[in-house]
Amino acid sequence: MERYGEDYLEERKLVKRWPQPIPAIVALIFTLIIFYATWWIFQDPRGWMRLYTPYVGYMYTRWWLIVLIWMVYIFNYWPFKRSWLENAHPITKGIVLTAVSYVLLYILIKVFFEGLVGNFGLAYFNPEQLMKLPGVTEFFAIEYAALACLMFAALASWLSPAWIVACEGAPWQDMKQPWKGLSIWIVTFFLATLIYFMTMHSHMGILYYPWQYFTSIAPPYWEKFANTVSGNFHVSWIMCATVSVWMVETIWERWPFNLIKTSWLRRTVAFFGIIAIAFAMHFFLYFAQELTWGPAIRGTRRAFAPDWRWLHVGEMAVFFLVPALFITFYCGNWPKKFSIHVNVIIRTAMALGGAILLYYVYYKTAHLFLGTQKGFSHPQQFPMIPTIWLIDIWLVHHWFMDNWPGWKMVPKTAEEIAKDHEAKEAALREAREWNPSIGWGLGVGAISGVVIYFIVVYLLPVFYRAIDIL
Repeated sequence: MERYGEDYLEERKLVKRWPQPIPAIVALIFTLIIFYATWWIFQDPRGWMRLYTPYVGYMYTRWWLIVLIWMVYIFNYWPFKRSWLENAHPITKGIVLTAVSYVLLYILIKVFFEGLVGNFGLAYFNPEQLMKLPGVTEFFAIEYAALACLMFAALASWLSPAWIVACEGAPWQDMKQPWKGLSIWIVTFFLATLIYFMTMHSHMGILYYPWQYFTSIAPPYWEKFANTVSGNFHVSWIMCATVSVWMVETIWERWPFNLIKTSWLRRTVAFFGIIAIAFAMHFFLYFAQELTWGPAIRGTRRAFAPDWRWLHVGEMAVFFLVPALFITFYCGNWPKKFSIHVNVIIRTAMALGGAILLYYVYYKTAHLFLGTQKGFSHPQQFPMIPTIWLIDIWLVHHWFMDNWPGWKMVPKTAEEIAKDHEAKEAALREAREWNPSIGWGLGVGAISGVVIYFIVVYLLPVFYRAIDIL
């Protein structure tokens, strides 16, 4: 029976054409060239299509990410056959699969959201419907419709991979494509719709005056707690959840949840554990801004506004995701020679260091070559757009093009697949076995965590003064 792309990513062997770090450097240069060329064509306000309005560009960027996840993680490359995936040239695969993703993206935005939902359900998904309202200009109609789409996208970008990473595709993991993918897609899309109405719909209900009391909760229920009526409060933790999912999937290799033997317990703990990690990140990064700039003041704008600070939490989280993916895609999840616990700690530290460096470089230089505006909180400064656009490029390069030209894809033999599986199981068995060194490690880790926390709290204002672009 045709397997399509099931387990393709796990059963391919990417052979480096040159010793490291040459392949990683080549991949970085190659993808950055594609990134900047496509950014100029599609996004840059000085370029051709100028989608960076910013919400229109953000909408397409985020939904392209989700379409890529659907194609690879949920539908396992269906309907493309395994033989084609293994034998087609990486450039051919990249062009064909990317073209398919763009067609799906266009249908999703123009047919489903604007055409179907916007005309027969919720007017704010369709700019033409919004322009019928008194006082709504074409620009704001387009921006509001794009905002609604990308708020839905935030949920889909978390739930779609979470069902695979945390829940392991259960209970449909043994079904064949396309029924497996369709089942997971329907459930995650339903959950995204349900949570959208509980987290984002009220935000859309207050964008038009008078507030839409009859069709939404106005003011929203989170107003007093979050000190804002903006849905950015939810965008923040949902973005942190998205980053947490991929952190668990990539540099953590699903640790520590894979240490749980019982399947249903492992999946449940993983799903809600990722949410717990997200909320910890969500509140700490907001607290970090309070330490740096002082308390948020409701009624103000830009850096002191609570709604922007919640948004910036999500932006900071994405800066962490970029180096984490680079470590996995192009550095082979280095290091691997230690225990899984130590490997995860080292990779996390590397990703954190990379995030800080990227954050600094971005805010110092992005306005010089991306067409964005200088400043943390300028209305035209949305770092999630270029960072996620780069991630989209990396996903295409890694999933569709097998890291070409720095690597060559060779299918693993049955013996190699079995050997990899045995090695993975052996590493898990070793990690699950309790020994005194784990206890010492937990103790030292807890103490180190407290020390690092106070060091970070002390250094945050110093770090932000070094950027000094407010």
